[in-house]
Amino acid sequence: MRLKFIVVLVLIALFLVILLQNIQPVTLRLFFWKVGMSQIILMPLTLAIGFIAGFIVAKVTGNKTKTIQQ
Repeated sequence: MRLKFIVVLVLIALFLVILLQNIQPVTLRLFFWKVGMSQIILMPLTLAIGFIAGFIVAKVTGNKTKTIQQ
């Protein structure tokens, strides 16, 4: 349990360092849309969208095995 907590803290610290080093504005072009925003907003936004998409895919394709009772 303690090792898992330390690993999570290190990953959060690394993510924060990456965020703080990328604060310049960028233009996101997606099909016909063009959105300008700071990378410090874009990176956590894409991370959250990825986690949500992964959660939904895991729920939809979850392990649905049935046990046979004798």
